Amino acid sequence: MKKLLLALVALVLVIGAWFVLKRPTSESATVRFSDTPLDFARLEHEMPLTVEERAALTPAKLADYSQEQVDQIYGRLTAGPIPDGPYDGDLFLPRGTDTETRLGEILGGRLKARAANLGVKKTEALGRMLWKGKMFYRNERVLRNRIEDLAVLAPLTGGGLEGVQKQSVNGRDTYLLFPAKLYCGQSLLDGRRESVIIDYAFTDELPGYREQPDALGGRLGIRIRDEIRMVRPGFYLGRAYFNRVFGLNFTLYNEGAATAGEEDFRAGRVTEDCWPGSQIAQR
Repeated sequence: MKKLLLALVALVLVIGAWFVLKRPTSESATVRFSDTPLDFARLEHEMPLTVEERAALTPAKLADYSQEQVDQIYGRLTAGPIPDGPYDGDLFLPRGTDTETRLGEILGGRLKARAANLGVKKTEALGRMLWKGKMFYRNERVLRNRIEDLAVLAPLTGGGLEGVQKQSVNGRDTYLLFPAKLYCGQSLLDGRRESVIIDYAFTDELPGYREQPDALGGRLGIRIRDEIRMVRPGFYLGRAYFNRVFGLNFTLYNEGAATAGEEDFRAGRVTEDCWPGSQIAQR
């Protein structure tokens, strides 16, 4: 039971996909924030994010902001292009909230008290040990999550690896689990424009689906729904929801996409696969 509990809590925290961003960026620009009640349209009109401000953002910086500040950044971004290929990432929980209580609300029932006792640091450590990122299949509009060690999920997989898809990323084999659909859709935070949606509701209809453990994230499980927007090429800010309850923030990063898209980004040439809204974010 203990191993099963650890696996469940780790899954809740890490389904957003994670790894530490290592690429250095400019530290010269400081993001501006509003002190008045949140109005995304007014905020974007008065304090649009500049190229320099976005270039200076890193996962480490985002994790230092309050949740309201993170929300203000997310509301001033557009979706950009739907990613393709492997992305690494990191997670950070809402700052200034009782994150253990948040986990209890998400998991509910008998797991609530035990999940709280695990502590945030332990669950984050489990997440980073288990998950290495997301694999996007842009043309197929499908995504899968990357795992290098299935030991923690062994109670949910029955201990076997038969039928689990595997792919090499950066010279290391990674297992691909928890498939999801990719599409453009309305943000649960900011309805003025679309985000890239990562939807696990119908994971059982996708190629590579494995009931154990993939069903845990689907419509019969904790109903995971992620949404992401582009900070700059190769770097996305995401929000993870569990049964439509906001759970955590996460970031995704691909070095190749960042390098390839930097010149066009600086020149204001950014592909938008999703509806950017009538108020276009400043580049």
